[in-house]
Amino acid sequence: MRNERVEVVRGSGNAFRDFGHANPDVEQLKAILAAEIIKMLDREGLSVRGAHARTRIAAADFSRIRNADLGRFTLDRLVSIINRLGSRVEVKVKVRSIRPVQSVVA
Repeated sequence: MRNERVEVVRGSGNAFRDFGHANPDVEQLKAILAAEIIKMLDREGLSVRGAHARTRIAAADFSRIRNADLGRFTLDRLVSIINRLGSRVEVKVKVRSIRPVQSVVA
């Protein structure tokens, strides 16, 4: 191995913020909700067509969620899908000041 200095950057906890997305908090929350929908489908063994039959939400929407194609979804739409699948969403809000990302040289 070479004796090269490697810069290690501590992330913010939100990859969307770290990569400079315009609305990182919204995108992260959408990703969390989509992951919960996928877990529900997997836990119940539902295909996208089975989920459509149960909820009357388009199978294509479930396919988009499974493929993390969340651009067409609003937060309230994702919450509505979770509700139609038979669960409820509980949201806890924690507001904190934004700190600059720290760089550490290792």
